[in-house]
Amino acid sequence: MKKLYIMAATAIAVAACGQTQESDLKDKVESYAVVEVSSPLYDALSDDDKKVIDLFRQAGEIMDGLFWKQTFGDKAEIEALPDGYAKEYAMINYGPWDHLDDNKPFVEGYQEKPLGCQYYPQDMTMEEWEAFDDPDKLSLYTVIRRDENGALKTVWYRDEYKAELDKVCSLLEEAASITSNEGLRTYLTERVKAFRTDDYLASDMAWMDMKDCNMDIVIGPIENYDDHLFEAKAAYECFILLKDEKRSKDLAKYVGLLPTLQTMLPCPAEYKTFVPGTSSDLNVYDAIFYAGDCNAGSKTIAINLPNDERVHAAKGTRRLQLYNSMMAKFNKILAPIGEVLVTPEQQKYLTADAFFWNVTFHEVAHGLGVKQTVNGKGSVDQAMGDQKTSWEEAKADILGLFMVNKLIEMGEITDITKEESVATFIAGIVRSVRFGSASSHGKANMMCFNFMEDKGAFSRNAEGRYVIDFEKAAEAIDAWAGLIIETQATGNFEFAQKYAAENASIREALAADVAKVNEAGIPRDIVFEFAW
Repeated sequence: MKKLYIMAATAIAVAACGQTQESDLKDKVESYAVVEVSSPLYDALSDDDKKVIDLFRQAGEIMDGLFWKQTFGDKAEIEALPDGYAKEYAMINYGPWDHLDDNKPFVEGYQEKPLGCQYYPQDMTMEEWEAFDDPDKLSLYTVIRRDENGALKTVWYRDEYKAELDKVCSLLEEAASITSNEGLRTYLTERVKAFRTDDYLASDMAWMDMKDCNMDIVIGPIENYDDHLFEAKAAYECFILLKDEKRSKDLAKYVGLLPTLQTMLPCPAEYKTFVPGTSSDLNVYDAIFYAGDCNAGSKTIAINLPNDERVHAAKGTRRLQLYNSMMAKFNKILAPIGEVLVTPEQQKYLTADAFFWNVTFHEVAHGLGVKQTVNGKGSVDQAMGDQKTSWEEAKADILGLFMVNKLIEMGEITDITKEESVATFIAGIVRSVRFGSASSHGKANMMCFNFMEDKGAFSRNAEGRYVIDFEKAAEAIDAWAGLIIETQATGNFEFAQKYAAENASIREALAADVAKVNEAGIPRDIVFEFAW
């Protein structure tokens, strides 16, 4: 009888555990607000333009499949899971690891996410890697595999993913034959060559020259956030975008101000000798399709590309603000966070326009600052090692806010106040902190939040609400920007690593704030349903 009782109790406990896990997964799925991606700009396209867009989407879906291969492996494993919240959440995350919870596994049977995803052999040791003498092993566009003798070898993307890339090239060639826009046709032609050679410079240059097209496609292996081993391998992704001509025209004047803004940075003169190009684009788009890396977990709301510093020096970058995605995040996430955390008297400073400007100049800030160290350590990226991405995102965050406030002072931005930019920024930090420490953006925001709190930019009242001291906030902005630029300019990897270890974490008070936000049922991010 006793044995039967124990067996029954065990069965009840297992069932209860299963119910708890299912409830947790339900909460995780529901922490993404569903947003239907559409745009009135689509209806204004010609029939030929819509054909081009359809070809772009087909190419984008192939990019999506390639990213599954890179980050997880065989997508069919996830598709074979029983229908339910685990499977649904795995589809959002492109695998069984939670992007917004430090890549922790949430599907039974899966261990921790490999730091190198599928870019490297799972059994590769650091001793093997260090002994592997191949000049292309850290290329953005190679994977590391084993040869017939078990030794490491490099394989170019064009060979590893040849079957899929051949299909993408055919689709883009067909789109090039249909479009009447010369710039788009040139870019697509060069992008096809890039897929076949793994040399993306010419296509990046062509993309920079594509300034008068009513649509855009960002497609290929681009960002290296997915490689947590060396931050060396580029992940496939695709955005399909429609240009908002009116909002873009309103932003055009700011490109010419970039050299002036560079001279205003709060750092010594020797750290700001880089002169940003003024052929950069600063435009506004509606996004109508995401695929691959940009669609995994948290969703991108602005783009600053290309990443190639040769392009930066010659032509600058293009900054693409994804307006419909941006407004979805403000309305569904940032504004509700502000209502929970910011003192009622200062909630009036939380505005969609301020969010737009802060995000816009975050992207601009990537093109400012310092690119080469001042003490012979090479490029900032080389010197900063595996700290480069989180510190670059931290720079962009705070320099973006710095520039918005300067432009308000100069009378160049007139639809918001500095109080609005600062208050919206602080609420926005909490939004990004919820992405977790697995995200470079999350680490950057944790460092920024802690720095600004330590400097008195805000405090908590008796109710635990944020009260912003705008004068101290201005001082903190300058100080944090100056520290980041100095760290990058001197290539001080040791300091960067130590500082991040001590400050890129959620302290007790912030954890309590995040808990309040979570208890209020505010989504952490958005998930798309595409309208066409």
